[in-house]
Amino acid sequence: MTPEDFAALLTPEGRTLLDSLRDHDPAQELALATRLRREHPAALVSAALGQARLRQRAVAKFGAEDAFRMYFTTGGGEMATRASVASYRAERLADLGVRSVADLCCGIGGDALALARLGIRVLAVDRDPLTVAVARANAEALGLAELIEVREADVTDIDTSGYDAVFLDPARRGGRGRIFDPESYSPPLSWAVEAARTAEYAAIKVAPGIPHEAVPPEAEAEWISDQGDVKEAVLWFGTAPGTVRATLLPGRRTLHTADPLPDPEAGPVGRYLYEPDGAVIRAHLVAEVAEQLAGRLIDPTIAYVTADELRATPYATAYEITDVLPFGLKKLKALLRERGVGILTVKKRGSAIEPEELRRKVKPQGPHSATVFLTRVAGAPSMLIGSPVTAPQDR
Repeated sequence: MTPEDFAALLTPEGRTLLDSLRDHDPAQELALATRLRREHPAALVSAALGQARLRQRAVAKFGAEDAFRMYFTTGGGEMATRASVASYRAERLADLGVRSVADLCCGIGGDALALARLGIRVLAVDRDPLTVAVARANAEALGLAELIEVREADVTDIDTSGYDAVFLDPARRGGRGRIFDPESYSPPLSWAVEAARTAEYAAIKVAPGIPHEAVPPEAEAEWISDQGDVKEAVLWFGTAPGTVRATLLPGRRTLHTADPLPDPEAGPVGRYLYEPDGAVIRAHLVAEVAEQLAGRLIDPTIAYVTADELRATPYATAYEITDVLPFGLKKLKALLRERGVGILTVKKRGSAIEPEELRRKVKPQGPHSATVFLTRVAGAPSMLIGSPVTAPQDR
């Protein structure tokens, strides 16, 4: 889609056409496009159908109310921050007293929208003309244009001295997919860190796989998960230098420390197995969870915690373990058949076999359900079988 194609979507004809496609079925798109081209220009029909598909996909990230009013680029919706995460980050900045933010590499404006909804004034900057047009249209569509100035520019040319905080979201995708080296971000992490140092507060959005050694000593590193999925990491400046934090959404449950505990010892598998949230694992806070649970690791290299008593924690999912077996597909298949297990959840950590491969080979059948963990126990490939359980105080 060109900027000219996008501009056509913002005309009265384009808006009406796009609104009419809200509930269209992509599987029937060819016939629909043929009919619509009898009444509208072909380029406008193509742009509207493409935008309608992007809006439908964006519902999971932005919610239906916003997604069907917003505009997206092909990659912009995928790279944009999930609305729940953007709202949480905006709330943290607001709690710090921030009233103005320079949002560098703003993309389609997801973070700028969350900030503006809290009354924070935002300068949103991106160098791509189409992306800038989309971000500006989103600010207008959600009634936030008075608080969001969208500017087409290279972020390295922006003077951020007049803003309370800087937010940076460097591009982490290239022509070959995701970029894992922080110095290959665009702009590089080193430039982003220098830009962060120009403001009282700053936040840099980075990939959750960032090595801990790449975190500057004056930064706080936070890993954020939403509904159990790790979404991103954020480097905070001006908050709590040296602190590592795992935040779980929804609910804003946070585990943090500036003095991480040493790795817990490993021991035999107890009655309960705890699977720490991914943000906890990325933040290297498994030891803190193990201490809360009076637990131990099942293996020095595996982030599963085991304990003999059931305790409540928001930072891990508990399972009651019924069997601990050496790895073997024949043995597992026989056991599942004996217990009538047809609904099999497969989790793996430290195992080469893929869940779908295992399901295909054991062919679970029956009315019952179970969870199997493919992992290592004291260095040996093992299978742990159990089911989710909730601590009494959480029921």
